[in-house]
Amino acid sequence: MIKNSREFKTGVVVIIVIAVFIWGFNFLKGHNIFEGRSDTYFARYVNVQGLNTASPVTVNGFEIGRVVEISFDNDPEKRGELIVEFSIEKPFVFGKKSVAEIYSTSLMGGKSLAIVPSYDSDPVESGDFLMGKIESDIFSSVGEKLNPLQAKLEHVMTSADSLLVNINRILDDESKTHIKNTIASLDATMLSLERLALNSELLIVENRKTFSASMANIENVSRNFSAISDTLANANLGGLISKIDFTMSNLKSITNTINNGKGTIGKLVNDPSVYQNLDKATKELGELLEDLKLHPKRYVHISVFGKKEKEYVKNDSILIEGSGN
Repeated sequence: MIKNSREFKTGVVVIIVIAVFIWGFNFLKGHNIFEGRSDTYFARYVNVQGLNTASPVTVNGFEIGRVVEISFDNDPEKRGELIVEFSIEKPFVFGKKSVAEIYSTSLMGGKSLAIVPSYDSDPVESGDFLMGKIESDIFSSVGEKLNPLQAKLEHVMTSADSLLVNINRILDDESKTHIKNTIASLDATMLSLERLALNSELLIVENRKTFSASMANIENVSRNFSAISDTLANANLGGLISKIDFTMSNLKSITNTINNGKGTIGKLVNDPSVYQNLDKATKELGELLEDLKLHPKRYVHISVFGKKEKEYVKNDSILIEGSGN
């Protein structure tokens, strides 16, 4: 009886150990034999970032499954890529456009797989492939941001080194002497400016009374100008402007009359025949005066004894002498 009891206990222990071993082996592979039916899905990655078998699969931080297996893709066109097989034990419905994203669970480097669900597509079925994605952790993000900065710093350091080399080439003994002389000249200039400021202050102090008198004169001029402005404001400027306007209107009317050819002046200015007649009359008057100077007897008759002078008649440029009764 005791012997049978020991064998029974031994058998029970062996069975329990085998069961625990089977459960642990499946659990490590991502299968929980105590859970119900699970669905299996796949995702393809170039680098799994340290993701392991039995790593948890989560949705919004809630664990719904585990990674079952990680293997290389047998497709020759996708050689080197990794296929991650994971199972989901919890009842969860999501679309085929969902993303399986590898992310860091801690600063120590632990990795998990998160499902970023999409609900605007057909529901995913067991055995489907999801789009794989890798979330940038804090170290990779810092590295990505520091790499361009490092390149810029290296460029700046190279430029600074070249600048220092050029400065050393420029700053020879002669250049250093020139720089020292320039600094000495600047020092002397600053002293001169300081003396000029001091002299200006002394000049202002000495001529303060003169400045006060000048300001008083300016104030008087301002008052006089204000008085003149008030006088002009009180003057009958409106009447004067009206008279000027009336005069300008009359002058404009006279100018329009002349331009329109009205009146003697208008005809004289605008009618060429008037000018021609005046020119002709002037020429004839000049000829008459010239003939009067040359032949005054034709026009003036003087008789001393009462005898009539002989009369000359002009005919075809020949003077015919006749007597008059």
